Amino acid sequence: MTSWEQFLGGDEFGTDALRRLVDDSWRRCLSNSVDPQRDQAPPPMREDSLHSLRDDCRELLEASQPVMASAREFLAETGTVMVLTDGAGIILNLEGDTRLRDAAANIHLLSGASWSEQACGTNAIGTAIEVGQPVQIHSAEHYCSGIKRWSCSANVIRDPYDGTILGVVDVSGLSDTFNRHSLALVVATAGRIENRLAQQEMDLRLRLLDHCMDRLSGSSSDGVIVFDRRGRAVKANGAAADALLDLQRQRGEATGADLSRLRLNWRKQATLPDELPPWMRREWLEPVVTDGERLGIVLRLPGRRAAPSRTAGLDAAAKPEAGDDAFSRIVGEAPSLRHAIGRARQLAKSRAPVLLLGETGVGKDVFAQCLHAGSAGRDGAFVALNCGGFSRELLTSELFGYAEGAFTGARRGGMTGKIEAADGGTLFLDEIGEMPKDLQPHFLRVLESGEVYRIGETRPRKVNLRLVAATNRDLRREVEAGRFRMDLFYRVAVTSISIPALRERAEDIPLLAEHLMQDLARRQGPARRRLSPRAIEVLQAYAWPGNVRELRNVIEGMLLIAEGEELTEADIPDEIWTAPASDIAPSVAQAGEAEPLRGLTGMENAERLALLRAMQAHKGNMTAVARDLGIAKSTVYAKLRRFGLEGAVGETRRFQI
Repeated sequence: MTSWEQFLGGDEFGTDALRRLVDDSWRRCLSNSVDPQRDQAPPPMREDSLHSLRDDCRELLEASQPVMASAREFLAETGTVMVLTDGAGIILNLEGDTRLRDAAANIHLLSGASWSEQACGTNAIGTAIEVGQPVQIHSAEHYCSGIKRWSCSANVIRDPYDGTILGVVDVSGLSDTFNRHSLALVVATAGRIENRLAQQEMDLRLRLLDHCMDRLSGSSSDGVIVFDRRGRAVKANGAAADALLDLQRQRGEATGADLSRLRLNWRKQATLPDELPPWMRREWLEPVVTDGERLGIVLRLPGRRAAPSRTAGLDAAAKPEAGDDAFSRIVGEAPSLRHAIGRARQLAKSRAPVLLLGETGVGKDVFAQCLHAGSAGRDGAFVALNCGGFSRELLTSELFGYAEGAFTGARRGGMTGKIEAADGGTLFLDEIGEMPKDLQPHFLRVLESGEVYRIGETRPRKVNLRLVAATNRDLRREVEAGRFRMDLFYRVAVTSISIPALRERAEDIPLLAEHLMQDLARRQGPARRRLSPRAIEVLQAYAWPGNVRELRNVIEGMLLIAEGEELTEADIPDEIWTAPASDIAPSVAQAGEAEPLRGLTGMENAERLALLRAMQAHKGNMTAVARDLGIAKSTVYAKLRRFGLEGAVGETRRFQI
């Protein structure tokens, strides 16, 4: 009698010949009343249900597809198939030897079928989910009689975010195809899929932070906290902890401002959470959505100096102290910037709409806050909305608000829109060129009539606000292309202010860098440093496509890695050094000569030549040069100065492809 028959007959001694893994699994199957005579998995789910499941597992499928495809040759040679399941053991996809198709169909090894232990007894997929580690089940080790002709190896795929089991990758075949290498294959495949999932998560995180950089680096006293799509707080500005403590004190709490413990939870298809902590208001939340994909949420907490109003917490700008110049927060002395500030200071006194023009990262949001702070309506709310961060439907409700019951999922009591919230203050619409064209006439009517209708209401509400809009697009060309209404363009662009790009005011970089270092030292605690003259030259030579926002990131990175009191060219990130020729000023790109220097020994001249050749081979990438020569990066820069090759760095980068 076999061990299996002895086990089913109640003979405990018959299990001595079993592996502990199999023995434990059989006992679970017996406890769960799994039918040992079963000859196949339960029938696959319906096609529409499978489609919905695959949609829920879209990221897992996208990460696994190229990895599984790379195993086709091995699968064909070994007469096996590779199976991908979700975390419950339901098959999502198969790849492999088509000759196994009929045999696999006979046991329902098909998409949509469940291969959990509760459904099919001991098998590599279900047992791997139960134990959370690689499993190989061969032939008679299966619990159900109809599956004992098969051999399978599986490993779980874990979420790189929290370690939960997202799915299983399995290699299965008939018993005569048993191959111990199959277990190594599924372990390697699961690892590669997890790495791709981690890269996907990192890409989404970087997109989220890039989208929110303006909010995090703004000069408002409001606290800003960015949550990723899973509801975890991932980044906060310096004012966030103080704002959170203030809110706790107001509620008589003393839990401390531990931002790392903040969590928000929402359903997969929802844009905002269904439930919020008692201290949090829904109007403080702004979803970050790009191309229809939710990246996360921004929470803006009213700062200590936030102007009190009936819309407190809606991006309220700091109220300037008596005698303060509202524009003093803007750093720079370049003529082009001073001209823009002078124009803004003059326009702040009026109620006319202002259109801010400039590239991404130049500080349009800072100008908007200064226009509000310098206006007669400074006591009102400053309400900001990014038109490019929402779907059409969500942007409509965010702008106009809605009545209770206006649509499925509408909040009880309705919601105040940003237009209504800005009554008596300033409405700042960033990326106004992204506003859907069919929404533009409705917004134009608000500007012309001073009335707004909430979605689902027939009674207008009076509003009196100052509009400040911003765009990095050429709206005249958008009008010509038919993407922006001409009448709305003339309404929002009554006056305009062009904010210069950072490369157009390179003389301000030392001032800006000093200001940013002071600000970062105050917020994050690193000791104040100074920039070396050579580092300033390199930073001024770069074109800064990301403008002030990019400069802030670079300075912050330099502060984190620098060891001395002075930030030198060695601390500048490689992406600045390896910028395309179009991103390097001519004065630097043309510097550097390759001729030997007098006064150097033959060995030193040979060393200088080797350094030059390495720079040319690696197109000026100093990290790669240091690695190639087997010396420290700081030593490379010391030799550049010693051999008079500092100017040649730009020359070697000029010719990179």
